[in-house]
Amino acid sequence: MPHAPLAELERRLVSGDCPPLDGFKQCVKAGAEALARRFAAGDPVELLVRERAGFLDAVLRRAWELFLPARVEAALVAVGGYGRGELHPASDVDVLVLTGDDPEVLASAIERFVILLWDMGLEIGHSVRSLAQCVTEAEQNVTVITNLLEARPLAGDLALFEAMHSAIGPDRIWPSEAFFAAKLAEQEARHRKFDDTAYNLEPNIKENPGGLRDIQMIGWVAKRHFGAHTMQDLVSHGFLTDGEYRDLMAGQSHLWRIRFALHLLAGRHEDRLLFDHQRALAQALGYQDLRHDLAVEQFMQDYYRTVMRLNRLNEMLLQLFREVIVLKNDLGPPEPINRRFQARNGYVEVTDQSIFARKPLAMLEIFLVLQQHPELQGVRASTIRLIRAHRHLIDERFRSDIKARSLFMEILRQPSGISKALRRMNRYGILARYIPAFGNIVGRMQYDLFHVYTVDEHTLRLIRNLRRFAVPELRNEFPLCSRVFETLPKPHLLYLAGLFHDIAKGRGGDHSLLGARDAWDFCKRHELSDYDARLVSWLVEKHLLMSMTAQRKDIEDPEVVQAFAADVGDVNRLDYLYLLTVADMRATNPKRWNSWKNSLLGQLYTSARNTLTRGLDRRQDQDDLIGQKQDEARAQLARLGYSEDEVTQLWLTLTLDYFLQSTPEEIAWHTALVLDAGMGVEHPVVEMRAAPRGGATEIFICVRDRDKLFAHSTALLDQLALNVQAARIQTSDSGCAMNSFYVLEEDGSLVAPGAREEEIVMTLRVGLAAPESFDPGISRRIPRQLKHFDTPTEIVFDQDEAHRRTELRLRASDRPGLLSRVGQAFAECGVRLNSARVATLGAVAEDTFLITDRQNRPLRDPARQARLTEVLRRKLAS
Repeated sequence: MPHAPLAELERRLVSGDCPPLDGFKQCVKAGAEALARRFAAGDPVELLVRERAGFLDAVLRRAWELFLPARVEAALVAVGGYGRGELHPASDVDVLVLTGDDPEVLASAIERFVILLWDMGLEIGHSVRSLAQCVTEAEQNVTVITNLLEARPLAGDLALFEAMHSAIGPDRIWPSEAFFAAKLAEQEARHRKFDDTAYNLEPNIKENPGGLRDIQMIGWVAKRHFGAHTMQDLVSHGFLTDGEYRDLMAGQSHLWRIRFALHLLAGRHEDRLLFDHQRALAQALGYQDLRHDLAVEQFMQDYYRTVMRLNRLNEMLLQLFREVIVLKNDLGPPEPINRRFQARNGYVEVTDQSIFARKPLAMLEIFLVLQQHPELQGVRASTIRLIRAHRHLIDERFRSDIKARSLFMEILRQPSGISKALRRMNRYGILARYIPAFGNIVGRMQYDLFHVYTVDEHTLRLIRNLRRFAVPELRNEFPLCSRVFETLPKPHLLYLAGLFHDIAKGRGGDHSLLGARDAWDFCKRHELSDYDARLVSWLVEKHLLMSMTAQRKDIEDPEVVQAFAADVGDVNRLDYLYLLTVADMRATNPKRWNSWKNSLLGQLYTSARNTLTRGLDRRQDQDDLIGQKQDEARAQLARLGYSEDEVTQLWLTLTLDYFLQSTPEEIAWHTALVLDAGMGVEHPVVEMRAAPRGGATEIFICVRDRDKLFAHSTALLDQLALNVQAARIQTSDSGCAMNSFYVLEEDGSLVAPGAREEEIVMTLRVGLAAPESFDPGISRRIPRQLKHFDTPTEIVFDQDEAHRRTELRLRASDRPGLLSRVGQAFAECGVRLNSARVATLGAVAEDTFLITDRQNRPLRDPARQARLTEVLRRKLAS
């Protein structure tokens, strides 16, 4: 406890040489600074949080003496975390002023006391209640009874405190069974708020699953039912082993260190590990960057692994509490399953405590048993404890046993329960023991906004997504995926590919190649055929191929589809790759997954399948393809009353690329709009509709071409808070710009028809009609999270010789107005944009632009490329 500040406070109060408030403020400040220095010097955090509580005990008692005489019928009581004697630097100091009868009698004195506490700089949470009011409030509110459970007297009438303590006992209100049920429901609701995962990008170290609140939950139930005062008491009650107690305390200590440092860093009460603080916390806690492992990633991996262990302990202990408190140890007779396992009260358990020691293979078999008995709710807590105690027996000898390999493959071949089985295996530490490389990705995060889960959590979510394709009731979710899944000859190979696709992350080098080798070795050890092992290994190596092709290349181009199909090789591989890609993208960042990405993947799959079915050596002739599209579009336009001559006259001014990139239905729609407006297009034509291929809303703009038109259009779309997914830019020989933008709302949804559509059309028509009013400034602010990721701008040029154009690939920090800045750079450098593909990966924009000069020639001159690069960097840096 910081004694010097308390001694100085007492000296000042006695001498009267300064106002009491000044003395208290100086004391509180000096005490906090002393504890911060000791934390930086490495003093144990357990000591510091308790010393802060003890220090404030002394401060509050002295303040109490100034306003309330010794014999008054009132007591000052610490409640909540302060009542437990645990205070972090900026934690709320929760107190109850307990009175005998009417609190109003002491209202003036209590008010002056509380004002002093606030004025001295404390974050006070206070309530004033009579004894009767306390009991009434506690009866009605589980939060109040929880706070009072940890009540601790600080000053005043001790007998009054004892009377309250007696009045709220489990024999009077909230018997332990009702209390347990209420707290369990409270925890389940809290976990749902965080998507039932401890693995969030910006986790709350107090409220997240596996966080400090879960530890407190155990303590509350133990106090209410057993009258336990400390976690150590649970060891004597037989609910915790010595090892589990040490794990629990080590986990709490780790989270306390983070929270203590976070409060000091933020300068206020903060329990969220925001990106604003993660790097600084890693540095403050002694982490250092390694070659393939950033300090912040090491710090977060340690955090995630800690909360995962705490989550397991919480799950196990609450199940044990349920057996004692709710079921009163009356679990009913066991129902035999086999010689090793039996069911009891809906959970599987071992038939005797030595099973895993005698037959370690049973540690895999138990997950197969759960799959084969879906009526079971899970593993009984006492058996979870045995698994934890014996998992060290899963060693190289275990992994080499043909029976173990057969069991693991049998788990993957089951018709149901695969995702749950793997998730349980990960939770109990079995998956990392059986596949040692998997242990490296447990709790591993990537410091970016794209990968929103740790690698192990992402992997398990991917497999869950794959499993959903197999469920008949979910066929409407992804119809094409469900149809393709039904044709797979061996679905377990797909699950293996999913399990290994990111297993080499964090090891340095290309994780796809390293993972492919791991997958091959695993498949051969498990006696898969060379063909099957090659398929799984290839899927791991190529798991990014389809997503990168769909998002970054023009998949309307037959050459792009031909090259992709040639890389894939056959329809069987394509089927597996398509399903793996959809499941992977959805599991990487569900909020970034949208209908546009789904439509791109579906389109690429269909086009590639047609190519492979037709034969890679039978390329579709470009002229035949264009002729076929034009014939279909002409037929549609003829039905609408447009003459063949006027259609031909317009089409002769358009490039072949336009017809390659567009469907017959799009060609007919665009043509009708331009012809209706007149070939001159003196006033902007703006129309919207759901894109015929699905996935986005198409905004078609037809206007007289001019410099900065793309920049102006995208700036207006940005002001409307629309996210551009792709753009097709076509300028006719007559100077008519025919531009299509494929957009989604900020939340990834399609634009709703009606008022929102009218707002967009009117804003674009008015804005584009007045080019002189174009303001290149960006009105939207950069979101908070994006500010913490600074991606160096990378610009790469490639030549598309087949179409006589240049491909520019841009990788940069995402921000509002990015496309508009790019458009300004193009205009300044005399560059014409043909099309754009937009891919946003968290905080990173990876966009592809197909460009020419104003004479429709590719940009081959290195000096001109260097000039464009310089202007782009300047625009993006502004």
